[in-house]
Amino acid sequence: MSLDQNLFTLSVTPHPEDASVLDLVDPSGNAHYRKQRISGQAYKIEVYDPHSESLLATVTAPSATSKHKTIELHNPSKIVELKYTGTLSFKWKFAWEVHEFEWKREECYILRKPDPAVLVAVTKEPAGRIKTSTVQILDYNLNRFDIDDRKGLEIVILSALLSFQDTNDAYHTPTPTPSGATPATSPPTSPPMPTPADPLATTSDLVHSLPNVGRGNGPPPTIPPKPAPKTGIERIAELHMLKTLQGEGEANEVEVGIEGTVDDYAKYSDGLLKDDAMLFITLRSFSAQQVPKVLAVVEQMKRIRHKAGIAETDPLFQYVVYDTPKPKGPKRINLDDAPPKKGYTPPTSLSVHLSKIDMPELQPRVDPSHGSAPSISGSTKPRPPTIHEPAPSMPVVGTSGGGKQKPEKEKPAKTGGFGSILGMGKSDGKKTDSKHKKA
Repeated sequence: MSLDQNLFTLSVTPHPEDASVLDLVDPSGNAHYRKQRISGQAYKIEVYDPHSESLLATVTAPSATSKHKTIELHNPSKIVELKYTGTLSFKWKFAWEVHEFEWKREECYILRKPDPAVLVAVTKEPAGRIKTSTVQILDYNLNRFDIDDRKGLEIVILSALLSFQDTNDAYHTPTPTPSGATPATSPPTSPPMPTPADPLATTSDLVHSLPNVGRGNGPPPTIPPKPAPKTGIERIAELHMLKTLQGEGEANEVEVGIEGTVDDYAKYSDGLLKDDAMLFITLRSFSAQQVPKVLAVVEQMKRIRHKAGIAETDPLFQYVVYDTPKPKGPKRINLDDAPPKKGYTPPTSLSVHLSKIDMPELQPRVDPSHGSAPSISGSTKPRPPTIHEPAPSMPVVGTSGGGKQKPEKEKPAKTGGFGSILGMGKSDGKKTDSKHKKA
């Protein structure tokens, strides 16, 4: 990675008198840190100040290739655990105060989950090897965080980086020949084969370390047989895992597709609900052709739960949503007349939510023009219908030809209606006037 020439830079320089000593010097040639490898059965390096010769840090491990190393700071004493956390990539993590740091090949970050990581150190290395030549500590990024011991953090970052070089040398340095052995009589040996778990093993290292590969000493190794394809519930679980890893769905969403039987989908979905951490699952149709298959899977799940005797003790809430996909792009207002309805049209997609708890947000909304909301299949109770009171009766006046309008005769009411209370009806007889006078 390219470095900024305007920042403070330290170069890793071998000591001219001792090959086991490395100095970290600035562009002016002044040494700021010195690292020395201590010989012995276990791995150990010391980092100290070259001017005062005071010991600053010690890195120890069972071997140089160990995935767990201990960094001990001195004056004052503090222990920092350095752990390898990568699988196929280079990742080492350590904690300092309340922050977590991670080395990724040529870069060191401070982690801020769920926010993006911040770069705090950067190195420059040759391609294919961890052989640091220069390193920079990005103080302008460290100043954004509350770190009490900035000097101690710098020593830990540099000590971890220097230990990575020893790990790389251990993988790429050939094993020395034991004393007393005759090279002419000893059988030919191949370089040590790194295992896939080695953090610094590359593809070329694995290929060249295999016996009889590229040397013409024999036939190539036989290719192992292809594993048998998975079927049944295992195949449904594999499809579900692939879609989840690709970001095409959540862990509780099961897409019912062409592959797989109804019974396989039902058993797999029932297994998801047995997990205490899974409060609900969603069954979705892959296309319009799978809409009936989703309903069949739901019915089969009910049979499985009924046979197991848990349908009554642990009831499920069922919510059905039709035609969930919406057209992408800007919203358009269609001013054309609605096309005439041609009877029932089957839904193009279907989603069924099976939940252990009540989910009011998935209940259908009440449409005032259609009265009450439709009931939900499951354990929820239907809402009571809306009661509409009758409007007050009004006299109907009819017209015929060019004649005069005649009021329609009113029928005597058994009880006082809205018209008699509000005085909305018409009357032209004396009896009506006398009644009003008496009232």
